[in-house]
Amino acid sequence: MPAGLDDPIFALATPLAASALAVLRVSGRGSLPLLEPLLEGRPPLASARGHTARRAVIVDGGERVDEVLVTVYRAPRSYTGEDGAEVTCHGSLPVIRRIVGLLGRSGFRGAGPGEFTRRAFLNGRIDLTRAEAVNEIVRARTDRARALALQRLSGAVERTVARARELLLDLQASIEVALDYPDEDHGASIDGDRLAQAEQVLASLAATWRRGRIYQEGVSVAIAGATNAGKSSLFNLLLRQERAIVSEVHGTTRDWLEGSVDIEGIPVRLFDTAGIRETASPIEQEGIRRTEMILGSADLVLYLVDGAVGVCAADERFIAGAPAAPARLLRVWNKVDLPRALPCPGGFLPVSAANGEGVGALERAISLAVLPGTAAAEGEPLIDSERQRDLLARALAALGRFRDGRAAGLPLDVLAVELREALDSLGEVTGEVTTAEVLERMFAAFCVGK
Repeated sequence: MPAGLDDPIFALATPLAASALAVLRVSGRGSLPLLEPLLEGRPPLASARGHTARRAVIVDGGERVDEVLVTVYRAPRSYTGEDGAEVTCHGSLPVIRRIVGLLGRSGFRGAGPGEFTRRAFLNGRIDLTRAEAVNEIVRARTDRARALALQRLSGAVERTVARARELLLDLQASIEVALDYPDEDHGASIDGDRLAQAEQVLASLAATWRRGRIYQEGVSVAIAGATNAGKSSLFNLLLRQERAIVSEVHGTTRDWLEGSVDIEGIPVRLFDTAGIRETASPIEQEGIRRTEMILGSADLVLYLVDGAVGVCAADERFIAGAPAAPARLLRVWNKVDLPRALPCPGGFLPVSAANGEGVGALERAISLAVLPGTAAAEGEPLIDSERQRDLLARALAALGRFRDGRAAGLPLDVLAVELREALDSLGEVTGEVTTAEVLERMFAAFCVGK
């Protein structure tokens, strides 16, 4: 944190844009007494009860700036765990800028990225997994990503880690007793079942990272195919808007187009690309070169074949040279609505980009192709934090060395070191063990005002 841990800070919590309302937050030691002189009539904020609101007028010297609603929060039952307030004003840019400037001249310091949430963590209001979830819910691009982030914000990851940690603490207690009283018969000092349970809990949670990351960060999907296969029509259909020009003239799409769409809760960057064919036109050749560049970096390629024509030589060449991984390419048999359409061969998904037939099944196939592994059970948390993934991997590695050392008959004091490493790693996941450098790096990714 750039200055004191509890000095008075302020930030605009809503975008700096014209709107019906805007919200500014203040928090920290002495924040209410600093805010009070800025209100007409000086209503007694310093003695106000928490979770109460009052109508007031912001004044700058003798000039009235705006009518506002001031909501007071008291430590420790506030978001940050400190005394603070939210000022809801009218959302015109002149009003917002005037109040921001007034707060900055009245003893408040502008908050840094994520400083309100950082104070919430430091004051014991939330653990680090919930703190990260705050940023994840702000950045969520689909309703599914929002729901998963809210689950983490509600403590799902924290509870899962705590369950594994309790199992390991029981093992640690048994080992410490055996080390303190080596002459007594303690029987089996290590409960193998508890060790296995802890490893299973942590391994299951760590395995959700790729799925969680996809829901949060999304994937890129490119539509490819020969000219006039219906790529632009499918692009428009998946986007639910007319973005690409659709024409029966070959080579209409000369460059790639991009759009964003939610497919089964996954944020998808969808690309419409130029048709693949032999051409002497330098412009079309450049479009095909750009198509190849997009296809090379896409997470998934939808390759369309014109079902009224069948597989042509260009289709055969592309499919034969496609990446071997089945999740990299989906073969799509388009124009099944046409009377002259050929039967859809095996290995292809039948669709009509003209009337939407088969598109639901295509979207489901896209979801299955880009999401690795099996879905988590209902209610089970998914992580999307690289920091959490790396710490869980470190804990599992330490437990693996613990297990191997036990099988090799290593002394208990040696095994205890590995167990402590695992426990410390789990402590870092939730923030029970952390450093200022880690906090600085983590909260730097937050927006100001959160």
